[in-house]
Amino acid sequence: MNLLESVQRVALDVHQWLYEHTDGRIGGKVGKLPALLLRTTGARTGKTRTSALVYGTDGPGRYVVVGSDGGNDRTPGWVHNLRANPQAEVQVGRTRAAATAEILTEGPDFDRCWKIVNDLNRYQGGGRYEHYQTLTERKIPVVVLST
Repeated sequence: MNLLESVQRVALDVHQWLYEHTDGRIGGKVGKLPALLLRTTGARTGKTRTSALVYGTDGPGRYVVVGSDGGNDRTPGWVHNLRANPQAEVQVGRTRAAATAEILTEGPDFDRCWKIVNDLNRYQGGGRYEHYQTLTERKIPVVVLST
């Protein structure tokens, strides 16, 4: 991890801490991008795990997030947790709701949702997640959280 990645990781950790500890009063955006808190149940521990994620929407009550981890070769822990138990909680701002996760890696729903998040999260003239996909051989999943 280089210095820029280290600084970005710390900034994202501070963002998540603020979002959680202000009960959503601060943290609803990362820069100009909308952010939510996803609470999953740890696959091994059974403990609640929280992740702050940028999201897009695919209609009312359908939040689209991406298991990119910045193009890392490992899938994020929250994706593993959702594979083990697709029941989760989504917090947008101060509003919390139960959600069911659907993990997509191919097909028309994947293609549509992948386009939604790439159009939202631009990077050097293209989609940030398209860029992340070039950094890893694993197929980056899209997760639809339905409330």
